[in-house]
Amino acid sequence: MGLKLVLAEDSYIVREGEKLVLESAGYELLATAENYYELLEAVEMHHPDVVVTDIRMPPSRTDEGIKAAREIRALHPDIGVVVLSQYVEPEYAIRLLEDGSSGFAYLLKERLGDANELVDAIERVAVGGSRIDPKVVDALLAGRSAGRRSKLERLTGREREVLEHVAAGGTNAGIAADLFLSERAVEKHINSIFTKLDLLANVDGNRRVKAVLLFLGETT
Repeated sequence: MGLKLVLAEDSYIVREGEKLVLESAGYELLATAENYYELLEAVEMHHPDVVVTDIRMPPSRTDEGIKAAREIRALHPDIGVVVLSQYVEPEYAIRLLEDGSSGFAYLLKERLGDANELVDAIERVAVGGSRIDPKVVDALLAGRSAGRRSKLERLTGREREVLEHVAAGGTNAGIAADLFLSERAVEKHINSIFTKLDLLANVDGNRRVKAVLLFLGETT
């Protein structure tokens, strides 16, 4: 049986498109919401496996999706949340993950053109995984201050590639496949990365994503 979802999006046209993608992928859509309050009510009523929500919804159309995601996590830690954004807004990704990345995904809406991208994010958060859009990771990397960037300069080119995949939520096996490396080689690169960036090397997959994102997102 497919996962059960609640969808939140205030634009009718976008919402209908998202519904089509989700239902075509075999998911059961329990309810749709057009604003922050409707989303929270739908979650309480239906208790879905995963919520897919826009960031900007009524009443203020600013960061309702982030607020809702964090409230859902506080009340229902077993529900995964995929947050969709029209723009690259790395500060929102950091806010989403600041208390832990398990069960959260942050994707750009442009990924909806490839249903597999959204499906991958949904499947990951449903089992406590995480997914961060590569463009958001790139923005975090580009936004580093000179002082912080000095630590990144300790990394080799290959380690920087691995770091981007780690921050995007990649597993060791997935990174190995993407970069044509052995899993053992990926593990060695990750241990080296955390050592060079003064981050713990023995944290679990979700905490390491959070640690990398927070490190990349800090300002001096």
